[in-house]
Amino acid sequence: MSSIDELIHQRVPADERPALLAFADRGVIKVTRRELDSRIAATAHALQQDGLGEGDRVLLLAANRIEWIVLALATLRAGGVIVPVDTQMGAEDLAHVVTDAAPWRIVVDEASALGLPQSVPRERIHRLEDLGTAASEGADDDEAAPAAPTQDEDRIAALFYTSGTTGPPKGVPLTHRNLTSNVEGLLAEAIARPADRVLLPLPLHHVYPFSIGLLSVLAVGATLVMPRSLVGPRVVEALRGSEATILLGVPRLYEALWSRLETRVTAGHPTRRHIFHALLGACQSLQQRLGRHPGRWLFRPVMRRLAPRLRLAVSGGAALDPALGGRLEALGWTVATGYGLTETSPILTLNPPGEARLHTAGRPLPGVSIEIRDGEVLAKGPNVFTGYWNDALAASDILDADGWLHTGDAGEMDDDGFLHLAGRLSSTIVLPGGENIDPERIERALNAQSAIREAGVLEHDGRLTAVIIPETEGSTEATPEDAALAAVDHALQTLPRHHALQHVQVGTDPLPRTRLGKLRRHRLRALYDDLVAGRADTTQAPIDPQDMAPEDQALLADRAALATWQYLAERFHDQRLTPDSRLARDLGLDSLSWVDMGMALRERAGIELADEAIARVETVRDLLQECIQAEVNAEHEGAGRSLIDALREPETLLETADRRALAPRGALRHASARVALSGCRLINRRYAHIEIDGEWPEHGPCLITPRHLSAYDPIALTAALSPAQLETTFWAGWTGLLFASAPRRAFSHIARILPIDPGAAPRRSLALAAACLERGHPLIWFPEGQRAREDALQPLRPGIGLLLAAHPVPVVPVWIEGTDHILPIGQRLPQPGQVRIRIGQALTAADYGDNRRDIVQSIETAMRTLGEASR
Repeated sequence: MSSIDELIHQRVPADERPALLAFADRGVIKVTRRELDSRIAATAHALQQDGLGEGDRVLLLAANRIEWIVLALATLRAGGVIVPVDTQMGAEDLAHVVTDAAPWRIVVDEASALGLPQSVPRERIHRLEDLGTAASEGADDDEAAPAAPTQDEDRIAALFYTSGTTGPPKGVPLTHRNLTSNVEGLLAEAIARPADRVLLPLPLHHVYPFSIGLLSVLAVGATLVMPRSLVGPRVVEALRGSEATILLGVPRLYEALWSRLETRVTAGHPTRRHIFHALLGACQSLQQRLGRHPGRWLFRPVMRRLAPRLRLAVSGGAALDPALGGRLEALGWTVATGYGLTETSPILTLNPPGEARLHTAGRPLPGVSIEIRDGEVLAKGPNVFTGYWNDALAASDILDADGWLHTGDAGEMDDDGFLHLAGRLSSTIVLPGGENIDPERIERALNAQSAIREAGVLEHDGRLTAVIIPETEGSTEATPEDAALAAVDHALQTLPRHHALQHVQVGTDPLPRTRLGKLRRHRLRALYDDLVAGRADTTQAPIDPQDMAPEDQALLADRAALATWQYLAERFHDQRLTPDSRLARDLGLDSLSWVDMGMALRERAGIELADEAIARVETVRDLLQECIQAEVNAEHEGAGRSLIDALREPETLLETADRRALAPRGALRHASARVALSGCRLINRRYAHIEIDGEWPEHGPCLITPRHLSAYDPIALTAALSPAQLETTFWAGWTGLLFASAPRRAFSHIARILPIDPGAAPRRSLALAAACLERGHPLIWFPEGQRAREDALQPLRPGIGLLLAAHPVPVVPVWIEGTDHILPIGQRLPQPGQVRIRIGQALTAADYGDNRRDIVQSIETAMRTLGEASR
């Protein structure tokens, strides 16, 4: 392929398959490949009409959105060069980039416009929101066809700026050949398939998400999914809502997902955490020894709630901790990692899915050559650039005469061709005694300590020193600073003696990092000097968002979090306000202050925090995250109302297979059902003495909501129903258990069990249930969603609230006791025991109302009351 345009448009036809799915304020926006091609053509034509010439540069300073992608690909089609820039770039670095790139046009979104230097002529600045009606509405094919640029694969396609870890950003020009050769090498590894949906929670200004996340996905014919913003609740929202199969992330994202998952599973309970990690360890051992993946089934219920369809987690941008990668694979995901540089477009080596050795950087990508000279990794291939823009660094300093790139990374190759990295050579510290120290090794040991949020190691006057930021949550010492210093001593015991730190400075503000989490070491030295001189962290004013950690900056990209931060910055304008500030201890907020806070959040951000959310808030960061989650919940409430409307006509949501599941039994199914019922009654006579208290409603549709203790519950319930009642009754059954194999699906079809999958297909599941009720059938639905492991009733799932808000039929609460003794969790064969089934008084719509949350609460109260009366 001689150009990026050919790469993404000639491999896959411009048809009606989805190319992009974007989560936005107005819902999920789908763009087909045909629509995308039309918009690119129209925009490219408009750019040329406006005067864009071959080689002219268009600087994009905007967050991820469909218009960004259209403009970038249109610029390339028209022969221009894109200059993607980080929206969170500091003012000084941004001014340097604008001057250095000398763009023909600068395109910004509303949030980024104010950050541009005042010296930029206003006529060169355009709003992405106003990106031509031709782009959004399309145009006549003949009129919209741009003039074809010169077919030269060595034309510059994109000018990416390095993140500035060692100084001002340097421009990295990448040609069409650089980028297309790297994408083609990735396609040869068959990581993604046309049916995949790839979630991209990374900013497109970096070459890694641009090349791997955008170009590779479009070139293979898959669908690119973009979350509304790059913060945790929005990423999880997109994971669930899009049913993404591949997640493209960086290590810090996977660390956050792991932390969220571990907290959800263990609830902070030490015993649960111990059991969880023991199960993970067992899964890892079986996987390594037998090549099996038991975690895919063992942890499936948990993972389906987080990412119901995810099969592959791709990590890049920095090295993924092998231990974290192992845990993710033990949970059932496949992990792929890669290594490369902006200068190499970007991938050099790849740990492909299923073959990954996560303690290595992988094997060279097809077309890439790797050599080790004097301990340094050298690379050569069509993806390697030829020098920095405007000779920011002489080409001879980084490229040999024969084209070998000096990566600056230390490493070695093993006998199987896998690359092992050993840190940046430029970061290596040489002490007066001649010892070579890798600061990243010490930083990994320090960051592994729970009392240390982050650490940076450097040399000062011939001594090893460090800046550490204490973890402010969960400290058992007198202060977080004391806990962090004690953790330093503990971490150093795991390292050789010559790695000992001679001096440690404790800071409060985050260490300077790039958007992908890399430490800016030249700024770390300046921070250390300020701490020593007492100049840092003393300003009694809110922290500048540009100085926040990347993940905290990402929080402020969300509307609700930004409005909340702006309110806090105004209220505490004379205090050191940071994401780590504790609302009670540092800012003096008490219970009465929350009244004012709540009113302000409603007025400024439109956010209503529930009492339980407020109880979880300790730091400003907690508050920002809870505000985002509250907005997500409010949007889901609106989506719930829309779903209720749709469920009032459930037949329109059903597929052919769904209608077959609801169809009357034929003669064969009827006979088979009789045999199955006889089997259940034989089992009951053999193992269960069943006592029944109460009666079912005689006629009409109703929702029967039994307590769920054991897999024996449905067998016991058949004793409470007559053959005539069983003939018309349907059961709701979890697809992961009752539809996981052909024999189970056949039995479920005979027994009139409807496939319910609340994690992956809630709309279809609720539509089946609604259609069942609308057709006049009773439906048995276990509202807890899973078997109880304790004596108490579990919280009911919200699905029954949506269902009954659309179809307000009578609800019959049922309390079951004793089935957990007949067939406990984990036991395959029943044992004799006594069962009591107590059937409650039916609740009508007048009893439970029309609000879905009130409905759930009413049913839960009725079931608890029934249980208490049984004691």
